[in-house]
Amino acid sequence: MSDITFYSYPSCTSCRKTKHWLKANQIDFKERHLFRETPTLDELKKILSLTTEGMDEILATRSQAFKSLNLNINDLKVNEVLQLLIEKPKLLRRPIIIDGNKLVVGYNPGELMKISKKKAIHQSVS
Repeated sequence: MSDITFYSYPSCTSCRKTKHWLKANQIDFKERHLFRETPTLDELKKILSLTTEGMDEILATRSQAFKSLNLNINDLKVNEVLQLLIEKPKLLRRPIIIDGNKLVVGYNPGELMKISKKKAIHQSVS
């Protein structure tokens, strides 16, 4: 069982690229459909705790779904935003890759390489 969770949406180009990269680099992962298996409140809190830019890192603020809300995200409390993300997972940037200690949002081979190197070190020690 992998400790890497890959939240994706099949028609998302970045998700497909990321999945291809993970497979090509022989990284085991558990894939979760972002809209069918929406992250729980606790999972979103964990994801948020691993960000370097806070909510801005995981919110798809340029998406039509976000723009149609017509609200100032800064007026909401963190728990209100998290609840909104559970109700409307299209507001999340994708893909989201988490290994328990590291977060990668979007297709980012450089950051994915850090997860794969850490995974390789962990496997050689085990």
